[in-house]
Amino acid sequence: MSSLSRELVFLILQFLDEEKFKETVHKLEQESGFFFNMKHFEDQVQAGEWDEVERYLCGFTKVEDNRYSMKIFFEIRKQKYLEALDRQDRAKAVEILVKDLKVFSSFNEELFKEITQLLTLDNFRQNEQLSKYGDTKSARNIMLVELKKLIEANPLFRDKLSFPSFKSSRLRTLINQSLNWQHQLCKNPRPNPDIKTLFTDHSCNPTSNGARPPPPTNNPLVGPIPKAGQFPPIGAHGPFQPVVSPSPGAIAGWMSSNSPSLPHPSMAAGPPGFVQPSSAVGFLKHPRTPTGMTGMDYQSADSDHLMKRIRTGQSDEVSFAGVAHTPNVYSQDDLTKTVVRTLNQGSNVMSMDFHPQQQTILLVGTNVGDISLWEVGSRERLAHKPFKVWDISAASMPLQNALLNDAAISVNRCVWGPDGLMLGVAFSKHIVHLYTYNPTGELRHHLEIDAHVGGVNDIAFAHPNKQLCIVTCGDDKMIKVWDVVAGRKQYTFEGHEAPVYSVCPHHKESIQFIFSTAIDGKIKAWLYDYLGSRVDYDAPGNWCTMMAYSADGTRLFSCGTSKEGESHLVEWNESEGAIKRTYSGFRKRSLGVVQFDTTRNRFLAAGDEFQIKFWDMDNMNMLTTVDADGGLPASPRLRFNKEGSLLAVTTSDNGIKILANSDGVRLLRMLEGRAMDKNRCPSEPISSKPLTINALGPASNVSAAIAPTLERPDRGPPAVSISSLGTIDSSRLIDVKPRVAEDVDKIKSWRIPDISDPSQIRALRLPDSIAASKVVRLIYTNSGLSLLALASNAVHKLWKWQRTERNPSGKATANVAPQLWQPPSGTLMTNDINESKPTEESAACIALSKNDSYVMSASGGKVSLFNMMTFKVMTMFMSPPPAATFLAFHPQDNNIIAIGMEDSSVQIYNVRVDEVKTKLKGHQNRITGLAFSPTLNALVSSGADAQLCMWSIDKWEKLKSRFIQAPAGRQSPLVGETKVQFHNDQTHLLVVHESQISVYDSKLECSRSWSPKDTLPAPISSAIYSCDGLLVYAGFCDGAIGVFDAETLRFRCRIGPSAYIPTYAVSNTAHPLVIAPHPSEPNQIALGMSDGAVHVVEPSDAELKWGGTPSQDNGPLPSNSSNPPLSGQPSEPR
Repeated sequence: MSSLSRELVFLILQFLDEEKFKETVHKLEQESGFFFNMKHFEDQVQAGEWDEVERYLCGFTKVEDNRYSMKIFFEIRKQKYLEALDRQDRAKAVEILVKDLKVFSSFNEELFKEITQLLTLDNFRQNEQLSKYGDTKSARNIMLVELKKLIEANPLFRDKLSFPSFKSSRLRTLINQSLNWQHQLCKNPRPNPDIKTLFTDHSCNPTSNGARPPPPTNNPLVGPIPKAGQFPPIGAHGPFQPVVSPSPGAIAGWMSSNSPSLPHPSMAAGPPGFVQPSSAVGFLKHPRTPTGMTGMDYQSADSDHLMKRIRTGQSDEVSFAGVAHTPNVYSQDDLTKTVVRTLNQGSNVMSMDFHPQQQTILLVGTNVGDISLWEVGSRERLAHKPFKVWDISAASMPLQNALLNDAAISVNRCVWGPDGLMLGVAFSKHIVHLYTYNPTGELRHHLEIDAHVGGVNDIAFAHPNKQLCIVTCGDDKMIKVWDVVAGRKQYTFEGHEAPVYSVCPHHKESIQFIFSTAIDGKIKAWLYDYLGSRVDYDAPGNWCTMMAYSADGTRLFSCGTSKEGESHLVEWNESEGAIKRTYSGFRKRSLGVVQFDTTRNRFLAAGDEFQIKFWDMDNMNMLTTVDADGGLPASPRLRFNKEGSLLAVTTSDNGIKILANSDGVRLLRMLEGRAMDKNRCPSEPISSKPLTINALGPASNVSAAIAPTLERPDRGPPAVSISSLGTIDSSRLIDVKPRVAEDVDKIKSWRIPDISDPSQIRALRLPDSIAASKVVRLIYTNSGLSLLALASNAVHKLWKWQRTERNPSGKATANVAPQLWQPPSGTLMTNDINESKPTEESAACIALSKNDSYVMSASGGKVSLFNMMTFKVMTMFMSPPPAATFLAFHPQDNNIIAIGMEDSSVQIYNVRVDEVKTKLKGHQNRITGLAFSPTLNALVSSGADAQLCMWSIDKWEKLKSRFIQAPAGRQSPLVGETKVQFHNDQTHLLVVHESQISVYDSKLECSRSWSPKDTLPAPISSAIYSCDGLLVYAGFCDGAIGVFDAETLRFRCRIGPSAYIPTYAVSNTAHPLVIAPHPSEPNQIALGMSDGAVHVVEPSDAELKWGGTPSQDNGPLPSNSSNPPLSGQPSEPR
């Protein structure tokens, strides 16, 4: 659903058009970028109003946006240039050449030179290509035909070429309905209301005798809707239409987002909201402050261009009611009140965050600078990382001086990334650490960033421009955005006048933004455009405040504490930017900054008065309190897991208590029941006091109780001094290891070596109304929202998952069935075929653009480029023979495509100039796989000859080649399809053949290999890395799926066909021909089957991941390879 602000623009456009404000209509079309009026564009082109033509176009695209846009602007400027030459106005022609056409010289210098040479001709028609140029009018008409094709093909104009269909005078009708609604709310409604203005709400004066007239439904006022285009007289403004009054929670629109956001979200990622926002950009430019309360009202829109246009004038007073949220229905069992675990961290806990997928993994940061990972089910600490500066040589001088002057350091915030594969830690001095996380519990150093001068007070993950980043804020009053790949700074936001306390990144459709709060109580909002903050408001309490959305992203809350200790937990009215509800129950003087969290769409929880206080989101009165059996500090920190079944809360003795509701209790009991090790292990009595290590003297134990500072009492000074700027031996910090509070069952990671029952997994066969034909290619879109299959009959099928309450992210899942999507035209996306060869026997190939807008595909005929929104063929090229058998985009240039051919060559094709740049020859049979590695600057090809070739992508020269070796018992040399895929590290190569899966290094040396045997004896049909590179999924010709550890190729588990193929659909011959990994969910795969079915498979909610400890039945732990590393094979010289 499009945002209401977008629909409001369409209503205004209709109103302006009906009132004949023609120039204003087209100005709003251009400034909003929502509707491209092709008729207006044609009129301007035919009239030769070139400045207006370009001005109008610039509301929708720029020259450099894409090749379609470039072509559009080039054709217009070329026509303007030719007309100047035709008028013999050489001076104007030169001006156009230098100012307008010069920009294209960097893309095609030869063409620019040819255009320049036209100046030397008496008549440019002497040029052979322009010899058929007629008069100006016909030339413009011919150009218009070409421009319309380019505009329709340009993805930036998608959904902007048609005006939505709705009744005429719709805005007037809505105003009428609003007036009627206001009239119904009058205490003493008059029979004939006198409406004199729209600038204020309508209210009837009391009738003289106090009698109440009949309701509107029986009132003579109620009548037919006014005729289209006819506005009721201002004096009468009737008749009113009866309208059902909206519920109090129906109005939303502040920077209302479809994305769930926690106080410190691991990522702003996209589940839908129930309510769409009202005008947002208008508010960001012209904020309103309601009487008696500082307010906020943010914009949302679905166009990147909209945020870039700053308009004058006051913000709109028209508000829209969205869908009201459903009142909460709950029982006492839904509250996390039962203490089920007690953990002893050993030092004061400053921050906690549950893993987004593994519901019982808890990340903890402390005031001594260390972080820990706890498996709360088993009370086992999986990892512990004491603070150290990873690279002191790269540390800035301010950081080095700060640590030398006072080496004490604390964790201010620790958060998980969106997929749980990365975590970030913000420290009290300068530094941010990023770790990568292996599901086995291993943490690896990823990035160390010297982020801020002073403390880094908060960190959160965000996704601006579809690039995963972290957002940080600090004592230096700045907010900064860093990419997580190399740690490069992307944005810096300045404008706060005090240290920035917290950040909350969020997004609404394509609009990304950041909320920030400072310790002076100011709330600001920022877009990624360097234009400064969009709002500037005072938070309740005017001090330390955090903000959070409900899980569905439709309701916004904040919690803060004033310097005097007064705490405020409020819900915001997003349409008015004012407080909608203030929750009661806090003590008059809180002893610290109150921390809070939200769970699902039901409850709020805050730590205050040595207790946990709960509220129903729909009720301002406190629901209940829990003291967690005592031992909580005055203002405990707390954190829910994603499902809201577990709540972690800090204790006054440097520990953590885990509280659970009935679902959480069942979860922990289930894990205990499946534990593989039943041995009970008594805990060691270990001191809970943190260790102080002084750089100038011996170590001594000190109390962890530190008095909070005046500025940020929730973030007291660290309780430990670090002895050096480098590594501290963790053995010296022995007294910060956990002490288990009671004897427990040690739960090890359990596994299911053979999954054969549907109850053990989540599996979904995708609905399909199109004739079935075996699936030969399968790929998720990069967004993870859709799945694209190519069948052997050359027909593509696209499934899209919708955003619903059951699937708020809208991502692919086995929990919810997707829609088999087709455009309104009903067009099928079908490849060109080779009439001389049956499609079932033709090789098929497919490649998807990075933005999911286009797919390139072939099924034995020409290579086709399709628009994914319309299913229309944009272009076709490479006519057979030979036919294309594999496609791969160049990693640095999307215009360059490597195309594997049936004649065993690899053709490097330039789409922009429509020519083959070079042909690579070295294989003896058709190409079956291609993989680029930017790190190695190489392309690896594989063929049906079971040979691997590595090529330089600079000079397209062969670097080396190698035939894969046959495993024991197989005839040599091997033949048959061989596929290749680079690991995420871009140096290790997965090689797949029916006889083996192998991993090769950068020198094409085989480092490990696995061959079918034991429980997986059938030939391999397909194999691929998971998105995180930790697993390898392999399909087998008997229908089984094998899951392997990517690093060792150890067997983790087998998924039998009976587990994922429905009973009614079980076939003795159906097996997966292709496996596709989800781009962000490492444990989800899709299977394209030989019977034409497509299945989505993922672990059950209880298992979370595939397998666990490698099975001893499948070989010893050190190796599960069926043959040793193959390093003695001959290799061609460079």
